[in-house]
Amino acid sequence: MDWKRDVRSLKGIGPKRASELHRLGIDTIQDLLSYYPRAYEDRSRVKAIASLVPDEPAAIRGVVRRVQEKRPRRGLSILMAYIDDGTGMISVSWFNQRYLSGKIKAGVKVFIAGKVGYAFGGHGQLAMKRVTAFEILDGQEGTESLCGIFPIYSVAGSLSQTFFHKIFRQIFAEDFSAEETLPPKICAKYKLMGRMDAVRAIHFPENLAHLKHARDSLAFEELYLIQCGLFLIRKHTHEEKKGIRHLPDHKLIRTLLSLLPFALTEDQATAWKEIKRDMERPIPMRRLVQGDVGSGKTVIAMLALVKTVENGLQGALMAPTEILAEQHYESFCRILEPLGIRITLLTGRWGREKRQTIYETIAAHDVDIVIGTHALIQDGVSFASLGLVVTDEQHRFGIAQRAKLAEKGKMIPDALIMTATPIPRTMTLTIYGDLDVSTIWHLPPGRKPIRTFLRPMSRRPLIYQYVRKQIESGRQAYVVCPLVEHSDGMDLMAAEEVYEELRANIMRGISCGLVHGRMKAAEKDRVMQAFYKGEIQLLVATTVIEIGVNVPNASVMVIEHAERFGLSQLHQLRGRIGRGSYDSCCILVSEMQTESARERLHLMVETTDGFKLAEADLRLRGPGQFFGSLQHGMPDLKVANVLQDMDILLKARKAAMETIHSHEGLDAVLPILMQRYQAHFLHILHS
Repeated sequence: MDWKRDVRSLKGIGPKRASELHRLGIDTIQDLLSYYPRAYEDRSRVKAIASLVPDEPAAIRGVVRRVQEKRPRRGLSILMAYIDDGTGMISVSWFNQRYLSGKIKAGVKVFIAGKVGYAFGGHGQLAMKRVTAFEILDGQEGTESLCGIFPIYSVAGSLSQTFFHKIFRQIFAEDFSAEETLPPKICAKYKLMGRMDAVRAIHFPENLAHLKHARDSLAFEELYLIQCGLFLIRKHTHEEKKGIRHLPDHKLIRTLLSLLPFALTEDQATAWKEIKRDMERPIPMRRLVQGDVGSGKTVIAMLALVKTVENGLQGALMAPTEILAEQHYESFCRILEPLGIRITLLTGRWGREKRQTIYETIAAHDVDIVIGTHALIQDGVSFASLGLVVTDEQHRFGIAQRAKLAEKGKMIPDALIMTATPIPRTMTLTIYGDLDVSTIWHLPPGRKPIRTFLRPMSRRPLIYQYVRKQIESGRQAYVVCPLVEHSDGMDLMAAEEVYEELRANIMRGISCGLVHGRMKAAEKDRVMQAFYKGEIQLLVATTVIEIGVNVPNASVMVIEHAERFGLSQLHQLRGRIGRGSYDSCCILVSEMQTESARERLHLMVETTDGFKLAEADLRLRGPGQFFGSLQHGMPDLKVANVLQDMDILLKARKAAMETIHSHEGLDAVLPILMQRYQAHFLHILHS
């Protein structure tokens, strides 16, 4: 069988199912085989009905003794069967599944898996609730596989569990082989299962040990290939591209350090030392500086940019939002213009004539540092001698955009990336394997900690009375909502609704503003600027304020329906306050619905440590979702779990390093990367 065959060549897949599979990213048999189960049920231990315990999952085999069908009301049908296995009898119910009534008859042998509970009105009698699997055993081909380790797939539309089980049985009934992805030496060294055997076992495991071996082998392959891609970028940078060798620090850097109103912290000094070492080497620097909100990353970026200017080169700083770019521009001008450094601002709001003038000054080297947004990577921008590129909040740009900005110069510039989103230690190798990483662990001394409180919805009137008092004492405040406008399907306070409510009642006479993602960029920017200048005292917003505003006078934040936000998002939002010399507090308003929401919000109250919260967020959200929210351009993980697979990741990383530094290994892995991950890695290498 050809893995690249269209799924429509399989029996049972017509146009409708092909369309549903396409929506899941499945077009070929190879895509289908890579649609791995989301979970497994261990059906190998069938239990006697007499031994069943309430609130526990169980699998039973038995004979149907009696069947009842009820219709208690219009639109609701209940099919109830009584199953006997010789040790006892239990009832099983199906709701609105009338097609089963012709199949489930007295005398039929069945296999059923589900959760045990108490029968409704049954005086303590047990019943099988939430049936997860059901099969008629008499005369059914292949039913012997139903009683082992059973795969459970994410289903949609007509793509049921039964569909996936049948289609995979059909595929594996044919003879075909898969080209091995990993070099034979690596498979032997790490005792990995062959690719074809691993794929078959992930869908039809013989037992738990067999499943673990298959899963670990596929996880190793996945992490190995990603690490190979990242090492390939690093190798390409180090060996094939000649960078700029900056000279050691001279008068300008020493003057800047003496003008700063504070000494660098130990973490900042370490990061600056690592950056200087990189910049003074002939290999292009590729370094990430990660640190919590307010840890002092910007001053490190400023030092690096001044170092490149001191060497007769230009620097560029790209921010994710226009207002943050403008704030960087203002602070850089205030500190650096007295040193004779020429700085300009380039954003999307400038008209064509002004943009063209700025383009000409950049190309003529009439400016030393350019600060801007995505406008910096437009086609018209060409630097005379670009020495350093700094990107702020790097994961919002991704690998490809970072590379595009680096192409703006005639030489290969150094690249410094800053992120205020702390990356858990377990994720750093996977996400940023192509970068060196500096971490600023601690905040500068003297910063007042933000106090965080959790309050129920019933306390809203008192909360907003407190907010008004803070505003009347000269402070500013944020109110954050999860939605822009009210939704009929969700009982949530929306930004527009809260804005109108506050303005008409408790905040009457207070200057209020509203900002959200649906507003035009110019209007959004106007409101943010007014808040920054103090013209707006209370800003009602959605998460658009998560990144890109620095208002030292803002000391209060209220987050409505805080349970709707993830931990990292809540921490980033909270980081908008506490930037001045005032006592600050964040009030989480919530009627907590779930255990995970309770845990998230209590963690927010207990700590302001972004790294601790990031580790907890990874644990609570799961690595797949967390992984996807970080660096754009990284492939999704289908099998590997970086929380649980750190040992596999370290082995895969070691194997990838050996491969990339071997001509034989490189020749073997390049075609596989071309096929599997070209969109993620190789287009950068070919640029």
